[in-house]
Amino acid sequence: MTARLILAKGREKSLLRRHPWIFSGAVLRVEGKAQSGETVDIHDSHGKWLARGAYSPESQIRARVWTFKQDEEIDIAFFISRLQQAQSWRDWVAKRDGLDGYRLIAGESDGMPGITIDRFQNFLVLQLLSAGAEYQRAPLLSALQHCYPDCAIYDRSDVAVRKKEGLPLTQGPVLGDLPPALLPITEHGMKLLVDIQQGHKTGFYLDQRDSRLAARNYSAGCRVLNCFSYTGAFAVSALMGGCEQVISVDTSQAALDIAKQNVELNQLDLSKAEFVRDDVFQLLRNYRTQGEKFDLIIMDPPKFVENKNQLASACRGYKDINMLAFQLLNPGGILLSFSCSGLMPTDLFQKILADAAIDAGRDVQFIEQFRQAADHPVIATYPEGLYLKGFACRVM
Repeated sequence: MTARLILAKGREKSLLRRHPWIFSGAVLRVEGKAQSGETVDIHDSHGKWLARGAYSPESQIRARVWTFKQDEEIDIAFFISRLQQAQSWRDWVAKRDGLDGYRLIAGESDGMPGITIDRFQNFLVLQLLSAGAEYQRAPLLSALQHCYPDCAIYDRSDVAVRKKEGLPLTQGPVLGDLPPALLPITEHGMKLLVDIQQGHKTGFYLDQRDSRLAARNYSAGCRVLNCFSYTGAFAVSALMGGCEQVISVDTSQAALDIAKQNVELNQLDLSKAEFVRDDVFQLLRNYRTQGEKFDLIIMDPPKFVENKNQLASACRGYKDINMLAFQLLNPGGILLSFSCSGLMPTDLFQKILADAAIDAGRDVQFIEQFRQAADHPVIATYPEGLYLKGFACRVM
């Protein structure tokens, strides 16, 4: 018999609005025995059925909703249906943008909470981030084999967030061939190398696709500084846009080596590309002292905010690097600045950039706004799914 999770009085409002999370404070009691990750039926304090979700006793998110339909079971057929629905949208995006790499499943926004699946050619890279996702591993893999019989599957569930769910980190091949050390994918006419086994996230930052295209459009004739460059996709885009020089900065020599390979793979002028292994914060200060100037600066740092307690320090970090960037720009220059921290609200990030401009002594216009690419959708009932935000800022 399926266990029942009973909500405290008045705590059903978010579920009635179809938000997929139930926090520990909303739970009155659990009736029956439920293992970590097991499917439970969720009822309000009067016993009315509301949803069916995955139970996670070690997480502050005590349950994540699989379905709001009482007659829908969580089985192989459920995952096949969700995969087919998601693929229909990705087919359109892939055709529009010329892609063979994209996000296939974006967790809650695709009705599969705690599950991320990226596709790179015929490799599916899987991240199971919640107890419920891990519990459903077997039916999910069966559904993937049914829908994608020609694809290999690789597990990158080596993400620290699993610890909050009481799960170990896992990584390795699940089905089919081992991915090559570097796999080329295509995006907006660029070829870019993906390190599935050792790279960040699932191997690549697919969510920045639209922003990279925007950088190309701003790059003609520019001297470009590409901060936190990782494997240089922004640099490739800038070179394709006709920049005069692009300097890519990262602390990882391995990432910079791949960045150089990406420039060569696209048969671009390597003499216009420079790769600097350094700390961005310190290098920006050094450039300011040296009087260096740029026409376009791309500021795409890693996540600064892992929890709400870090938000204040993250604000200081974002303000510091963007103030330095504004000081390094020529009049008329453009800063493309991003935050991938889900806990950083868009309006607060815009205010940080405005304060950074004031501290830099520069007049700045906001001329364009960015978010994650279309294969990273945000379901209307789950605004937390919008995590990537960015602005194009013009120095007057």
